[in-house]
Amino acid sequence: MILAWIILVPFIGGVLAWVLGSRNASLGRWTALLVLLADAFLVADLWTGSSGAEELSRGVWISEVIVPWVPRLGIGLHLAVDGLSLLLIALTVFLGLIAVLCSWREVRERVGFFHFNLLWVLAGILGVFLALDLFLFYLFWELMLIPMYLLIAIWGHAERVRAARKFFLFTQAGGLLMLLSILALYVAQGARSGLYSFDYLLLLGADLPPASSRWIMLGFVIAFAVKIPAVPLHTWLPDAHTEAPTAGSVLLAGLLLKTGAYGLLRFVLPLFPEAAAALAPAAMTVAVAGIIYGAVLAFGQRDLKRLVAYTSVSHMGFVLLGIFSGTAMALSGAVMQMLAHGVSTGALFLIVGMVQERIHSRELGRMGGFWSSAPRLSAAGLVLCLASLGIPGSGNFVAEFLVLLGTWSVSMPLTAVAAAGLVLSAVYSLGIVQQVFHGPAVSAEGPADLSLRESGMLAVMIALILWLGIFPGPVLRTAGPVVQAVLCCASPGHIPPAAGVAP
Repeated sequence: MILAWIILVPFIGGVLAWVLGSRNASLGRWTALLVLLADAFLVADLWTGSSGAEELSRGVWISEVIVPWVPRLGIGLHLAVDGLSLLLIALTVFLGLIAVLCSWREVRERVGFFHFNLLWVLAGILGVFLALDLFLFYLFWELMLIPMYLLIAIWGHAERVRAARKFFLFTQAGGLLMLLSILALYVAQGARSGLYSFDYLLLLGADLPPASSRWIMLGFVIAFAVKIPAVPLHTWLPDAHTEAPTAGSVLLAGLLLKTGAYGLLRFVLPLFPEAAAALAPAAMTVAVAGIIYGAVLAFGQRDLKRLVAYTSVSHMGFVLLGIFSGTAMALSGAVMQMLAHGVSTGALFLIVGMVQERIHSRELGRMGGFWSSAPRLSAAGLVLCLASLGIPGSGNFVAEFLVLLGTWSVSMPLTAVAAAGLVLSAVYSLGIVQQVFHGPAVSAEGPADLSLRESGMLAVMIALILWLGIFPGPVLRTAGPVVQAVLCCASPGHIPPAAGVAP
């Protein structure tokens, strides 16, 4: 039942943080922090357990829970974790801790309710990464929406309500399309097999007509493309990032975008192998367009937070490119990019939040010469900008190199254009370094340097980025069996090793 507790702990803890935080703000903060530390212990126990390590190497489920819920309709509480979901739930808890810590001084109003929403967003994300019943998956998918909407609308900046509504409309529309596809898959498979079920493992063997498969897959793809986000469904993201509080931006960039990529890996490729293969050329073209488009628009921004938001559009294009490339190397790179981007871009949003807290502005024109007054802040910003451009030694470099190398054999022209995106990323990343941390000082008195709490957060995140870049082996080995299982699903009717059959 450890999987159920990983989800229930932030659910229960969110309510507790709300109750205690309404009486004393410090109690709400400490409750949220202790709840996530408890969840981190559960994830660590899942990862380091002897049976878990053995199952991980064999490529089967590390842990699985199946409890009937509405058996007459084929709905069950089916949770399971393999290498891919284990990496992502670890990322979720880690960034959740960072989100709580970065809000320690920033959020001063309705502190208990803030942490309630934050913890419930995390619970929904954890449920998305663990659910193997499609009905349950959809419930968790929608659960992420409302608390994130409230985080933006209540604790955001000047245009927060407009940005929150845009976020809600885009993601809700995508979610409704996915719900229609889930129901269509449920009915179509039940009509052909006589067994009506939302269970992922039973639906893996679905034998659908090609036309039906393509239309059903399309609903999933659109919902996941909105979350990634893929061009042209990305327009909600810059507004949401710009207006969200720092913690909201960390969760958006580090986690919510990854749920879309996870959905493509877990559901679209295995459930619709032939339809996904037919869609791959168009999806790869959209991915490359997003890489270039996001980089060009990032370079043209004068709002630092909006600039970092557009870098997410560009970097997540590499994830989409790797997923639809159909090669093990590129898929491994996509998984690595999900982790590296989550940490590095989340850390960049921390830097933006710290700068805004100090000078009360995000305009690049009001920044410059920070290195003399805030050397620790500037040094952290330099390392994170170098990681964003994919310098060797960072996890971003490993991820993008694997994606490009794996995609080369599939399409050399698309690979070449995608590689040009790395050049553009160097332009805007080094531009940030020069504009914000070097150059002439805008004011005689620069911003204060990092506090101990802020230094600790950024130091841990930078260390993790470097660890992913220098020692990528553990992550690649953990995700390897899942990558092979996804590729095996290209053969219709094949049940992948991660579904419970050892190779």
